[in-house]
Amino acid sequence: MTTPVSHPVVQAGDSAPNFTLPAAHGEGIVSLSSYRGRAPVLLTLLRGLYCPFCRRHVAHLGALAPKFEAEGVELVGVVATTPERSRLYFRFRPPRFSMAADPELSTHRTFGLPNAPLTPEIVGAAQAAAARDLRAANQPVPSENPLGALRGLDGYESTEVDDADLQRHQAQLCGQFLIDRAGIVRWSNVECARGGPGSFGELPADEELLAAARAIR
Repeated sequence: MTTPVSHPVVQAGDSAPNFTLPAAHGEGIVSLSSYRGRAPVLLTLLRGLYCPFCRRHVAHLGALAPKFEAEGVELVGVVATTPERSRLYFRFRPPRFSMAADPELSTHRTFGLPNAPLTPEIVGAAQAAAARDLRAANQPVPSENPLGALRGLDGYESTEVDDADLQRHQAQLCGQFLIDRAGIVRWSNVECARGGPGSFGELPADEELLAAARAIR
């Protein structure tokens, strides 16, 4: 097996690495270069569908998609699972924006998103984040395994593919990158970079995302 190459985190002012991946929401491909010269892109790189935070992010961003469209910005997501698994999921929960499938995390690596072993400390941060999100949704927070409760909130049923994705990905962090028509990153966010472990599983506030989109309109 080839050892994955580590890249520095892509920053504002850098050229966004291109990717061409199978579509996660239907047949075909999703390529970042297809937006070059046409529209700015808010790119969201997610973990696999086993991640309840990521499933919630897709739904939340989908609801915001019309506001980004009004600013002339396209939404693109990359979910780290197989095309077959993602297409089955999105058949019943359409994402409302273009999604690509990248089970090997190649895009996450080229954008420099951190990856670490799944330690007890990281599992603890995920459990605390799940309790936070359950409270925000006015749901009961169990004293044990709030992450399990959050996973079941939308009725999602894990499969062997999900379990294999989790073991392969370990503690992969997510990120968002706003890319202009010329392919230059103008704004970025890496999970936990600003808020520490307490911000695990959080998206930036809607207004921050939309303000960044307006700034490059």
